[in-house]
Amino acid sequence: MSNGVHIFWILSRGAGIAAILFAGLSVTIGLLGSRGMPFPKLRKNFELRPLHEALSMATIVLVAAHGLILLGDPWLKPGLAGISIPFVMSYRSLWTGIGIIAGYGLALLGLSYYLRRWIGPSRWRTAHRFIAIFWLLGLVHTFGAGTDAFQPWVWIPVALTSGPALVLLIMRLTHRGSKPAAAKVAGGPASAGTVMIDRH
Repeated sequence: MSNGVHIFWILSRGAGIAAILFAGLSVTIGLLGSRGMPFPKLRKNFELRPLHEALSMATIVLVAAHGLILLGDPWLKPGLAGISIPFVMSYRSLWTGIGIIAGYGLALLGLSYYLRRWIGPSRWRTAHRFIAIFWLLGLVHTFGAGTDAFQPWVWIPVALTSGPALVLLIMRLTHRGSKPAAAKVAGGPASAGTVMIDRH
C-alpha cells in the first residue's frame, strides 16, 4: 500500500492502542476509588473522580476514532456496517466483532454516568459493574485483531496499564469488606458503593 492509503490504517491503529491504554488506566483509577476496596486513605487524600472521568471520556473518543477513521481506508473498505455491526467486517470478523461490542458497552455504560439521576443510582451502580466485562473484551479484541499486538512496543504498555487493573479487579471480586452505606443522591454524584468500577 502507498503511504496515502496506509495512513488511515496507521491512524486507526494508533487510536485503538491509545484507547486500550487509557481504558486500563481508567479501570485502575476507578477501582482504586471504589469504596469496596481496602484503600480508605487513598480515597481520603486524593480526589480520583476527575481523573477517572477524564480517562473514561478520552477512551470513548479514541474508540470512536478507531472505528471512524477506517471508513477512509480504501483497502479495508469496511463501510458503516463494518464498523458498527458486530461480525460484519470481513477482516478478522470474530475479533473485530468483539471489539465493536466492547466499544458499544464502554460508551453506553460510560456515558450513562451523566444520566444516573434519571436511571436511578441503584440501577446505575448495578449496570456500571459490567464495564469490566467490556474492558476485558477490548483486551481480547486488541490481541485478536491487532496486527502489532504482540510487538513489545504494544504489549508492554498494555501490560503496564492493564496489569494493575486486572490485579485490582481480582481484589475487588474477592474482597470481603463490610457492605458500604447507601449512596447519597442529592448534591453530588452517586457514591462508589459496591460498584467494581465507579465513575462517581
